[in-house]
Amino acid sequence: MTLTPPRRQLASLSPREQLRSGRMPRRLLQLFVGLSCFGASMGMMVRARLGLAPWDVFHWGLTSRLPLSFGTIVIIVGALVLLLWWPLRQWPGLGTVCNVVWVGVASDVTLGLLPPPEAMGWRIALMVGGVVLNGLASALYIGSQLGPGPRDGLMTGLSQRTGRSIRLVRTSIEVTVLVVGWILGGVVGVGTVLYAVAIGPLIQLFLPMMVVDLPGAARYAAKPAGREPIQPRP
Repeated sequence: MTLTPPRRQLASLSPREQLRSGRMPRRLLQLFVGLSCFGASMGMMVRARLGLAPWDVFHWGLTSRLPLSFGTIVIIVGALVLLLWWPLRQWPGLGTVCNVVWVGVASDVTLGLLPPPEAMGWRIALMVGGVVLNGLASALYIGSQLGPGPRDGLMTGLSQRTGRSIRLVRTSIEVTVLVVGWILGGVVGVGTVLYAVAIGPLIQLFLPMMVVDLPGAARYAAKPAGREPIQPRP
């Protein structure tokens, strides 16, 4: 008889519990690798010029109107979104705060190092690689169990306060930022569609492998990783 190993769990932890659940060196390393890869994936999709994720359409639209870098816009928007957590009674973790700054820095570094390719083959490779890397990066930083991204907290907070489903709130937020970003000059294209279709299955594929097992969190309520994938934004 073949025994199936149990799935590692995503624990439901308060900010204090996140810090007291052990394995911090491994979790911090995984967090920052994940956030760095997330920012790099955003830079790759920008350079592909074939369409961006909905929030990045908004970021790029603002970048085209303001004398600020893409990464700086990502940081500012993340900080403003985080401020909205207060009336929604959401509590950020260490990973949430790091997310706000680190992803923007990593995306600017990537854009500084990666020249925009002209050949369509390279552009497609950057787009596909960026989407896949984004899914892996999301699983890495979520799996570190050090707090969600600021936009995820906005989604869950609005859902709790309004009584609406996560699906409805998530769709409403993403459609809104996509439309506003497009009006501002953000890039919408086949990459936007690919991201919307692929990011959920990619996170569901990677997340069970990336969740850090926390023996110290065994007493907290938990849910299986990978059953209902989160689709984070930085």
